[in-house]
Amino acid sequence: MRKPDGKIVLLGDMNVGKTSLLQRYMERRFPDTVSTVGGAFYLKQWRSYNISIWDTAEFRGPPPPLKLIAWRCLTRGREQFHGLGSMYCRGAAAVILTYDVNHAQSLLELEDRFLGLTDTASADCLFAIVGNKVDLSEEGPGEGGQEGGQGPGLAGGDGCAAPRLPKQVQPEDAMAFYKKILKYKMLDEKDVPAAEQMCFETSAKTGHNVDLLFETLFDMVVPVILQQRAQGPPQTVDITSSRPPARTRSGCCA
Repeated sequence: MRKPDGKIVLLGDMNVGKTSLLQRYMERRFPDTVSTVGGAFYLKQWRSYNISIWDTAEFRGPPPPLKLIAWRCLTRGREQFHGLGSMYCRGAAAVILTYDVNHAQSLLELEDRFLGLTDTASADCLFAIVGNKVDLSEEGPGEGGQEGGQGPGLAGGDGCAAPRLPKQVQPEDAMAFYKKILKYKMLDEKDVPAAEQMCFETSAKTGHNVDLLFETLFDMVVPVILQQRAQGPPQTVDITSSRPPARTRSGCCA
């Protein structure tokens, strides 16, 4: 098999719909229940390039009460997945940072826990900020804004419309976070795509804006691939030969 020419990585908290977005685009379906353990990837041919798209999982232990020994095991598991996320980002041409528009904390988590993982991405990495699950929002798109899904007020199993949630994250919040990323990466706004181009609101369930997200990013990634090719061979992830991070002896209250 030909090696990928470039890599895109999805990052985000649990239950924001990273895997669902990827499966909606690559398999044209919405999975009812899905949970990603560690990581998985698809290979997409775009023009004459092969682009790998990596889906990652972040392990989060349940809140107390828990026996101390169980909590330590869960914490170690989370550290291992954190290490894998950083490894998957190595050499990435683009990162899709995903949150749930109906849960403001999921956007805060991107800055607090996930942005640092992108330190191993390429120097000219692109960043897309994606607010998923707009179909569940009171401000979600109507039928005219859908791409291959049900209309507003998605029907549940009993035929009743599922209740919509108040939207907690607005597009301007995502654009403000995008500008924070540029500051973190010490990038000049004049040298990168504008926030309006890189912030998306999507629904993996209805397909709203999913094609637009991936295909816009593919077009933007091609020049990055050419730049990486000029600099040397691309960095890839070999999960079969990778070792998990060494265990620490720190306790739960360290």
